[in-house]
Amino acid sequence: QVQLVESGGGLVQTGGSLRLSCAASGRTFNGYAMGWFRQAPGKEREFVAAINWSGSSTNYADSVKGRFTISRDNAKNTLYLQMNSLKPEDTAVYYCAARGRTLYTGRYYDGDRDYDYWGQGTQVIVSS
Repeated sequence: QVQLVESGGGLVQTGGSLRLSCAASGRTFNGYAMGWFRQAPGKEREFVAAINWSGSSTNYADSVKGRFTISRDNAKNTLYLQMNSLKPEDTAVYYCAARGRTLYTGRYYDGDRDYDYWGQGTQVIVSS
């Protein structure tokens, strides 16, 4: 079992930046593939970015590619999402997720059904 807590959300103007963090506790963070998803009002949850257990492989949704960067610090049990050049359409609740059913696979995963543990979310609002 692992617990995930996101932080770093807030209100920012178009073109601004935010860095989200996801702190993991419980079982060891190492070995887990991790991901970020988001859900805007009235919309389904969508994939944002994913990273394998070591941080050597990453994947991004087309809508955020070149603007967002996912990273992790296994020594600190923390996942990050650096968001630059933010747009109003990035407004959403952002969730981090961990895949616990398989460890150290070297892969990243971009489907929400691929993940076993979820945080409570952090709100990001981008004003125009």
